[in-house]
Amino acid sequence: MNAERRPSPEDIPAPATDELPEILRSYRSELTKKSEDIIDAEWAGSIPAQYGVAPRIRIGHTKWFNLLWFIPIGFVMLVAAIAVARGLRTVPAVQDFMHTYPGTSELPSWAPVGLPAWLGWQHFLNLFFMIFIIRSGWQILADHPRLYWTRNSGPGRNWFRMQHPIPPNPLYTAKEDSITLPAGVGLPGRRHTIGLARWWHLGVDTLWLTNGIVFYVLIFSTGQWVRLVPLHWDVIPNSISVAIQYLSMNWPLETGWTNYNGLQLIAYFITVFIAAPLALITGLGMSPALSTKFHWVSRVLSIQVARSLHFLVMVWFVGFIIIHVTLVMATSALQNLNHMYASRNDDSWVGFWIFAASMVVVVVGWVAATPVTYRYPRTIQKVGYALIGPAQRLFEHIDANPKQYTEKDISPYFWHNGKYPDSTEYAALRERNFADYRLRVNGLVENPVELDLVQLRNLVQHTQITQHFCIQGWSGVAKWGGVSMQTIMNLVKPKNEAKWVIFYSFGEGSDGGTYYDAQPIEQMSYDLTMLAYDMNDQALSFGHGAPLRLRNEVQLGFKMVKWIKGIEFVENFSDVGGGQGGYNNDHEFFGYSQSI
Repeated sequence: MNAERRPSPEDIPAPATDELPEILRSYRSELTKKSEDIIDAEWAGSIPAQYGVAPRIRIGHTKWFNLLWFIPIGFVMLVAAIAVARGLRTVPAVQDFMHTYPGTSELPSWAPVGLPAWLGWQHFLNLFFMIFIIRSGWQILADHPRLYWTRNSGPGRNWFRMQHPIPPNPLYTAKEDSITLPAGVGLPGRRHTIGLARWWHLGVDTLWLTNGIVFYVLIFSTGQWVRLVPLHWDVIPNSISVAIQYLSMNWPLETGWTNYNGLQLIAYFITVFIAAPLALITGLGMSPALSTKFHWVSRVLSIQVARSLHFLVMVWFVGFIIIHVTLVMATSALQNLNHMYASRNDDSWVGFWIFAASMVVVVVGWVAATPVTYRYPRTIQKVGYALIGPAQRLFEHIDANPKQYTEKDISPYFWHNGKYPDSTEYAALRERNFADYRLRVNGLVENPVELDLVQLRNLVQHTQITQHFCIQGWSGVAKWGGVSMQTIMNLVKPKNEAKWVIFYSFGEGSDGGTYYDAQPIEQMSYDLTMLAYDMNDQALSFGHGAPLRLRNEVQLGFKMVKWIKGIEFVENFSDVGGGQGGYNNDHEFFGYSQSI
């Protein structure tokens, strides 16, 4: 960031007295409120369903492999592996190897025997929370159905996609790129319901993490950890032996009541001590506030690396669940269910009936989640914020002045997004290259003003090269030139009662009415909060928000209002628009603050 000395704010003339009534007029009359808090056919401006393509991964520079081919390929490989394993079991050397390494390792004499009742509850809660986390995660991925290993998101950069290649249309938006998931798969379903999907994802995450912390405390305080951590290198040959036994369809001896076989041990260890923590770390790696503040971490774990790893962790969990359930049912099902659900080591039906009851709860939760969300989306928003809010507030007061980006980091492709302004007023301003543009700044300020672009450019110039984090998942680095919000506040002098700043756009939201967003006044004095009129040393383009847009680097992109026409300082936002703190919050149930 750097600043170039220009005329001071005091050089901007105060408005004449006869101009004050017009200057004090608010844009609130142009805002709209959602008629009813439900999700119906008119959702998001009646956005139509759009289905992408089967998941694909990049092979080389230009070739793409359809992952659905893994189904027949996997089946053929499984049949071949079974044939090979059955043949190997007839080889004397392999028989000797399997005799030496039957599949399990010895545990210390103090290792606990059996599975306590609390572990059964932990197991059920983990499964119950996971179905909502995974489904909402799929919904979030569908809003930007591409994954990248590079910080820059654009054509030719993604290694995974569920959408057609990006079209050549220069004004193609990220929202247009979103796809619809089949009913009952995504949560809540429908296209571009990412606001509600995030409340499900982040809210249930807090419950899942709480359950996980309790699990860690209990396994280490009771000694159960010793059943989940490989203690000897013989776990490797034992796991090879077990793999041969499984593939040969001659199951290994079930010893789960005392200790797990080698493959189980490795799978449980990875799931509990690697995949679960990695899910948390990569999730936080997508936070704009944390990535902007802790740039030394972001250099390695960029948002796109974090997002890709987060996806692969999900793949691990889904694969683990499928294989785990299959083997539980295929190998001594009654005994296994008694172990997990009834804390007993026999072949009775007690565990089965407890399992069946738990599955009824899981199925009811799965089926009910979508219609409940459609009917009560505002409740989902409130509950979600109640769960994640305390953690999110920890990141809302993070200021940063990172210098990790240089001009060589600037993204060659920076997505457009939002609904482009199409009013007669904006068209006339754009036709004259915004010569008649006036930024109105008013509300709870001592010195309300209107500033044209010449006056704005004559204020102290502020530049920064920073990364953009879109709520949909794409990112990009750009150089922004403009004026810091601190300079604007020095000019207008907010009153003590001003706690929030409302930014009004020439653009409309998806349901009609002026797009707007509320920002806490505290963040307006941050080093990286500014009004940008330049992007990459050029005047801001139409698609990126000309003539003026907000940059607040601790928030997600939808809060960085483009095509700004007015700024109003207020005490609270409860009587602005729908009272939720922004257009997307009012109409699409986003959060008024999104630092995660």
